[in-house]
Amino acid sequence: MRIKEAAEKLNLSARAIRFYEEKGLIAPAKDRNNRYREFGEQDIWRLQTIVALRESGMSVEAIKEVLEDAESREEDKLSYYLELQRSALVSKWLEIRQLIETTDEMIGIVRERKTLPPEDIYKLAEGSRRLREHRNSWTDRWNYDRLAEGHDQRVLRDSERYPDYEAALDAVVEWVRPAAGERGLDIGTGTGNLAGRLMERGAVMAGVDQSKEMLNICRRKFPGMETRLGNFLAVPYLDDRFDFIVSSFAFHHLAVGQQMLAVNEMRRVLKSHGRICIADLMVSQPENRPKAAGAKPESAVSLSGLLRLLADAGFKVHYRRLNEWLHVVCAESS
Repeated sequence: MRIKEAAEKLNLSARAIRFYEEKGLIAPAKDRNNRYREFGEQDIWRLQTIVALRESGMSVEAIKEVLEDAESREEDKLSYYLELQRSALVSKWLEIRQLIETTDEMIGIVRERKTLPPEDIYKLAEGSRRLREHRNSWTDRWNYDRLAEGHDQRVLRDSERYPDYEAALDAVVEWVRPAAGERGLDIGTGTGNLAGRLMERGAVMAGVDQSKEMLNICRRKFPGMETRLGNFLAVPYLDDRFDFIVSSFAFHHLAVGQQMLAVNEMRRVLKSHGRICIADLMVSQPENRPKAAGAKPESAVSLSGLLRLLADAGFKVHYRRLNEWLHVVCAESS
């Protein structure tokens, strides 16, 4: 199809399409006789992905990098485009939802007090802004796509970053004790090691991870498992979907300010009377973070902080210590 048809199909201007072409985001074929642009199905998918990612606030430069990365895996390119679109749309939906909730709070204040004091407006606006910044600040600074191939071997031999790895997964499975057919979500699933053990117990598992290469390996290992691109701050599912949520050695990647948002996201997609189980490096007080060789001082969760966040979210919480740093925190919703 020509540029006018493509623009109408996607509800874009031809000018916007030319802009994306100038920036190197698309490269439609050209008719050899008249040099008119010819947009095929692949170009339409690519444009839809660009639009979705732009709506989520991603820069043109970042989109170009993401799309170039996708090109390296020709066989599942369209699937990856759709994954990116869904991830971007979920982030945008959550942002709009937060704005609606903030507006509702303002309406409630006006109805109760017959006015809206400036300090209340500021407090609500600041809270909404902080949540948006926490969600948008998530980046893969660890480059797990590059680390994916050797991940399963690494977690078994790196006793500093993954101490008692097998024992931690066993402890999570033991506590969750899924009933046959229960639906579970593993956030930061990586190559699916924890989810796979839960599937052996009869759970129907889904896995979320920021790394497409990790998910590719996960799908090869566990073809029956559903996987989606995403992270703790924008879980790519609608509300009330899971009987339980698990995570292992992933929560510590969150900044302190992001952890509350992550707990709220887990609560959002969890069914009533659901349960959460997190295995990770944790310390009783922030100043006691591990100083082991190779371990970054910030690479541990405040145990007391996480327990408080879960309790404030309405969960009944308890924990088990596996070694000096490794803990399993379990929570049940009322």
